[in-house]
Amino acid sequence: MYLKTLALSSLILCSISFPFVMVIITFSFDGPTGLKKEELPPYYQPWMDIALRVPELVHSHELRFHINKMPQLSSQFLQKHRELRLAHLALSMMTMGYMWQEGENNTVKMLPHNLAVPYWEVSQRLGLPPILTHADAVLANWRKKDPEGPFDMENLEVLVSLPGGDSTRGFFLVTLLVEMAAVPALRNIPTVINGVRCGDTETVAKALEVISQSLQDMTDKLKLMQVYVEPSVFYGIMRIYLSGWKDNPCMPKGLVYEGVQAEPMEYSGGSAAQSSLLHCFDELLGVKHEAKSGAFLTRMRNYMPPAHKLLTQDISLQPSLKRFVQQQDSERLNQAFHHCVTKLLALRSYHINVVSRFITVPAARARQLRNQSQELDGEMISRAPTALEERGTGGSGIMIFLKAVRDQTKGTLLPETSK
Repeated sequence: MYLKTLALSSLILCSISFPFVMVIITFSFDGPTGLKKEELPPYYQPWMDIALRVPELVHSHELRFHINKMPQLSSQFLQKHRELRLAHLALSMMTMGYMWQEGENNTVKMLPHNLAVPYWEVSQRLGLPPILTHADAVLANWRKKDPEGPFDMENLEVLVSLPGGDSTRGFFLVTLLVEMAAVPALRNIPTVINGVRCGDTETVAKALEVISQSLQDMTDKLKLMQVYVEPSVFYGIMRIYLSGWKDNPCMPKGLVYEGVQAEPMEYSGGSAAQSSLLHCFDELLGVKHEAKSGAFLTRMRNYMPPAHKLLTQDISLQPSLKRFVQQQDSERLNQAFHHCVTKLLALRSYHINVVSRFITVPAARARQLRNQSQELDGEMISRAPTALEERGTGGSGIMIFLKAVRDQTKGTLLPETSK
């Protein structure tokens, strides 16, 4: 239903440039309403047999053994886009488990050719990097238990998982619900741009009010993290499996993809910065990021599906919404723009709160345990990797980065409404 509605609303807005309309439609296919297929052609059953057992095989320290014995399969029999996305998800989960099976102290320098070669081929066909991305773990990693049932936590389950049990499921699915809450906002971005081009103040204000509510709904969904994810499990077990081999002291030289190239390659781990949602809102509202944080966010766009990246670029090329608001004598428009920025600011502030609860506080506790030279029973955070204590899974200095992005968002407020 979301798919049909989004595509239809995009086509109706025909005065927007043709490429922009097509990007919106493409986004609807690649977003949360996209991949639902749970099976690959029978030829690829050896991949799925292992991918579906990643948590179990990591726990028994047998995943690397099983992957090393896995037959080398060609990607040529993957024909449909959804098959490619599911294959990328399965190969990504296997890769993360293979790399981090023994934690940060026993990493490998080379991904075996029977995994690396098809992974590279599938990645090239999709325009995605050969590492677990937000588009894999969240957008392509779900199904409804009851196809006719509601889109909520009780009726959703992940297709492929990582160590961490219910908290891992909760982390991926809550993030998916945040993405879904953005659907009304995405549907109204073309309306805003169209209205700006036509000078239609009321249409722009009305669309911004919908976007503002959508941003509030995203924050409300993000609050479910504290219900479905245990901080100690996220920090002590799950987090390392989202970490990449760029800006990671555990793997300073990156990873060799055997059979692809002899030199190691570096890729960042999964990050919320790889979601196109906030990039779209930043471009629409005119949020300007400073050089360091802006460079990281720009690099994260290379971890998005190509259509998502193109969408954010297309929005950036449209007439300035902020300038339009400043030029109009409309209290409703000013307030609608102000509310959008403040809701985006609130979402980013709450994200900082989440990161503090799930990373900063457990990291401090882990340091305390190490300083006491003891590991307490039940304190799984004491076994957490030390190399990424102050960094996000994407490799950024996480709290400094998030606070800078929040402050830059605040700078977008109009002077007369920011008081």
